[in-house]
Amino acid sequence: MSLMSPLAVQIREARDTDYPALSALQHQVWPLQTVTAEYIQHGDEQLRQHPFQPHLHRMVAEDQAGQLVGAASVAQWPSMFDPHRYHAELMVLPDAEGQGVGRALAEALWAHLQARGAREVLAGTQEDRPRGLAFLAQWGFAEVMRFFDNVLDVPSFDPQPFAAAAQLAPGYRAVSLAQLMAERGPDAAWAAYFAGFSQARADVPRTSEATPIIETEFRKREAHPQFWPEAVLMAIHEASGEVAALTELWLDPADPVRLSNGLTGTVRAHRRLGLAMALKVASIEQARARGAERIWTGNASTNVPMLKINERLGFTREPAWIEMQRLIAGEEHRE
Repeated sequence: MSLMSPLAVQIREARDTDYPALSALQHQVWPLQTVTAEYIQHGDEQLRQHPFQPHLHRMVAEDQAGQLVGAASVAQWPSMFDPHRYHAELMVLPDAEGQGVGRALAEALWAHLQARGAREVLAGTQEDRPRGLAFLAQWGFAEVMRFFDNVLDVPSFDPQPFAAAAQLAPGYRAVSLAQLMAERGPDAAWAAYFAGFSQARADVPRTSEATPIIETEFRKREAHPQFWPEAVLMAIHEASGEVAALTELWLDPADPVRLSNGLTGTVRAHRRLGLAMALKVASIEQARARGAERIWTGNASTNVPMLKINERLGFTREPAWIEMQRLIAGEEHRE
C-alpha cells in the first residue's frame, strides 16, 4: 500500500499541443520505445483518415501546476477491427505513481468506453511491471497472449556461419521494393508487394482474426517518414513473378542507429525452403552497411518458427509484453 498522498489532477481531452508532452511522457515510462511528437501525431492522423473510421480518444492528467503527469487513450485498430473492440493504453509519470493518477485516468477511460458500448477491451504491460499487471487485474483484465521483443546487436553479428542459409532456393531471387519499382514500375511493384504481404500476414498470431488490408491504405506507407523501400526485401518466385516471402526494416523515429523489423513472412505455398532466413540475413547485412547498432523485432510467444529463426541469428529476448483482455457483456463496473 502506498503511503503517498493522493495527487490532485485534472483530467481533460488531449489537444494537438500535447504531442510533445505525450512523447516525453512515453520516453519516461517506456524508455526503450523511442517516439517523437511527430510520430505520434502522424499515427493519429492516419487512424482518423482510415476508411473504417476507427474511434480514437486521448485524455491527459495534469497536476495543479499544469504539468502532464499521465495520459490514456482508447483506439480501434484497423488491423483487427471490430466496432465493439477497443485497445486501451495508460501511462503515469514514474514520480507520480501510487498517487491515484492511474485510477483517475482509468475511471475516465472506463466511462468513455461504457458510453461507446464497448464489449471487448485489450490492454497490456510488460511482465516485469508488477504494478501495471496488478492494476489491470484489479480492473478485470486477464492474460490472452504474450509477445517478445527481440534485439540483435548488429556490430557483433557474424554472417559467416549463415553463408549457406543466406542463399535463396533455386527458382527464387531477392529484390528490394525499390528495385522492383525500377523493374516493373511503381504500381505493379506495389501490387506485388501488397499481394505477398497480405498472404504472409494472414498467419501471424494475434488475439483475434486479422482484418483484410485495404490496398489504398497499404500504399500510404510509401509516405510514412520511417518507411525504407530499399529495406523491403522480397523473394520473387521466378516462374510466376509473385512475391513468395519478404522481410522489412523500418527506420526509428528518434534513434538513428536503431531499426525495427516490420513483417517477416512466407506465403504458404513457398514455405519450408529457408526463404525467410535468407532474407533476414540479407537485411542484417543491410543494417550493418547503414551503420545501425540494433535491430528490434516483436513476435508472439506462439510464433515458434519465427522465434527460432531470431534465436538462431542471435536476437536476445526482452521481458515479454503481456496482452490482457476484458470482455464486457452488459456488465457495470464495480468499485
